Amino acid sequence: MKQVNPDKLVGSKTKSGAEPYDGNAATLSGADLSERESRWNYALVGSGLGVWDHNLRLGKRYYSDTWKIMRGMAPDEEADGDYDAWIELIHPDDRDFVVKAIERQNAGDPGYQIFEYRERHRNGHWIWIECRGACVEWDEDGAPARLVGTDTDITERKEAAERLAHVSRRLDLALDISDIGVFEADIENGTVDWDDRLLAIYGMTDTSPANTSSTWEASLHPDDRDRVLATLEESVATNTDFQHEFRIIRQDGIERVIRAKAAFFVDSDGRRKLIGANWDVTAEVRLNNELQRAKDLAEARNKELESAKENIEHLALHDYLTGLPNRRYLDRKLDECSAECRRTGLSLAILHIDLDRFKQINDTLGHRAGDAMLKHAAQVLRGSVRSTDFVARIGGDEFVVLCTLDVTPRKISNLAERIIRELCKPIRYEGHDCRFGGSIGIATDSGPALDAKQLLLNADIALYRAKSGGRNRHEFFSTDERRRIIASKRLADEILLGLERGEFIPFYQLQFDAQTLDVAGVETLARWQHREHGLLAPDRFLTIAEDLDAVSTIDGLILDQALVDRARWEKEGLFIPKIAVNVSARRLGDPNLAKKLRSLKIEPGSISFELLESISLDDCDDAVIGNLRQLRRLGIDIEIDDFGTGHASIVSLLKLSPKTLKIDRELIRMLPHSAEQRKLVRSIIDIGRSLNILVTAEGVETMDHVRILGDLGCDMLQGYALARPMPALQIPPFVRAASWRSAEGRSLQHDLRKSGAR
Repeated sequence: MKQVNPDKLVGSKTKSGAEPYDGNAATLSGADLSERESRWNYALVGSGLGVWDHNLRLGKRYYSDTWKIMRGMAPDEEADGDYDAWIELIHPDDRDFVVKAIERQNAGDPGYQIFEYRERHRNGHWIWIECRGACVEWDEDGAPARLVGTDTDITERKEAAERLAHVSRRLDLALDISDIGVFEADIENGTVDWDDRLLAIYGMTDTSPANTSSTWEASLHPDDRDRVLATLEESVATNTDFQHEFRIIRQDGIERVIRAKAAFFVDSDGRRKLIGANWDVTAEVRLNNELQRAKDLAEARNKELESAKENIEHLALHDYLTGLPNRRYLDRKLDECSAECRRTGLSLAILHIDLDRFKQINDTLGHRAGDAMLKHAAQVLRGSVRSTDFVARIGGDEFVVLCTLDVTPRKISNLAERIIRELCKPIRYEGHDCRFGGSIGIATDSGPALDAKQLLLNADIALYRAKSGGRNRHEFFSTDERRRIIASKRLADEILLGLERGEFIPFYQLQFDAQTLDVAGVETLARWQHREHGLLAPDRFLTIAEDLDAVSTIDGLILDQALVDRARWEKEGLFIPKIAVNVSARRLGDPNLAKKLRSLKIEPGSISFELLESISLDDCDDAVIGNLRQLRRLGIDIEIDDFGTGHASIVSLLKLSPKTLKIDRELIRMLPHSAEQRKLVRSIIDIGRSLNILVTAEGVETMDHVRILGDLGCDMLQGYALARPMPALQIPPFVRAASWRSAEGRSLQHDLRKSGAR
């Protein structure tokens, strides 16, 4: 018979197939055959076996209903006989194996009569199939002629096995993590089987179940052996669970403490067994022993602690140096005093005292001298108040006095003056006359709504005002001062929020050649586009920004935007010779300034930094000098702003070699009316010319200013007479219109000045 290609063994559109072979079929009647076939069909259906029959001689293939149903097919649906299509249904990880298994099964290899694989169900999920098959007929050439077999859906069995393996892995992992060893003992045979973890705990190697029991007994600590064996015998006799803790001596001589738990069970053969676990609790026992010893020691010292309680309480509530109550004691006393004042109607007065010039003594004579001054101050305060008043040192060189009485402001003022007077008296220390003083903030309140915590805060506000007013003085709290501080705090928060929102923007004021009135440059001015108050000039936010250390950040943002605006102007065909930006003293001392500027890739000669003369150019530190040197290397010019009103010397000009001096507007304002002012301005211009420094005049308000400054030889002009500060978008149309050159434009500027527009 012709050889059949095994690749075509699966599938046919013919549902019928050869009858199962039975040698006795000829002797059976039709009814018997029908009954036998029905019996086999019921048995196959009940067993869940899907029958397949490939009669290669007749070209017929048969697949039972169960075979189809397990794959999601309908019983009356014809099986698709495309071998390649069926192979695609096999799980990719199993495909090569199945192809080989079919080949070996067709060849009669007994090793492949049964094999397992995964096949995609009609609904899309994977099912596990156990295939059992064999060749039952061969042709005259020995080639397979008929193969018969069954497929069984073993998905549930596989999943159960995987769950069991997962549980086993989790149990092994738990035992590994907890370092627990497991044993199983056969009571009747007297054998014990240990796992590797238990062997490791006992320090044993290669111990057989037959002699493990004796080896275990030999490892028991001599002092614990009788007790442990007796407990074990009792458990065996009474069939009760075993739980014990004992010591062992390992084979390497190390002593360990073991905790054991075990329970009895009867296996499937009816034999009574004991299964249990051991774990090493040496560290735990050692810790418990140490804790117990610590507990015993603590109890032994309890009486000593009780006797020292008062001393500890005193130390907790008092300053170790001066012996005065500390901040913790003050908080407690504030609550007591405020409650008393609310109950009795008395007033509570708080004096917050800060020593003046104390730091200088500490820095020059050392901390021992400072400690001596603090002790002296504590004595002064104790001697200046009544015995019912409360004095505390709350930290550093700060003290607080609480007075609860029916006081008048005059009495409190007299107390403050007496304290200041005593503190200002010189103190002799190791041959030195030490002088310091004190500033005092005072706050008083009474009535049912008295809030001691707020009163202390009010005294602190008054102290700040006293120190700002000249020191060695006292100030009473005022609600106006509090409102001012709250407003400053709110403004500080808004500045930080404005920085996050990008509300700080540049405005630009053009600068002009004094002789030709051509555009010579532009100064960049910071403005705050406040969401509530509109456009704000620096006088509204600069002081608070300096306190926040935010001026450097604002300077950096303005410079970044100025570079963007200059690039946009150039794209529009407008060339501005240079842009001047302000730089704060703190930013000038930033050690990373040069690195930040290099990252901006500034075109040399396009940017100049304006330094306020008040930066103290004569006392520049090394960081400032280094940054100025780096600025020149980057091609950034230096300008001295507000020259003539500060304290820059000719020596500082020689040292800095600025590109430009800007004469302060106060020196320019009276030029049309003062010959002396004109002489002074001419002198500054002459100084600049002699040092090869350009001179720019600020505050050019009228065309008279323009004319006079041109006659005096000034180089550049800046002021409202020619151009006002404006946003970047207005610069190009303003420059193209050149209105500052025309009489009409000058008239317009004059009208703007008369209207007071800024």
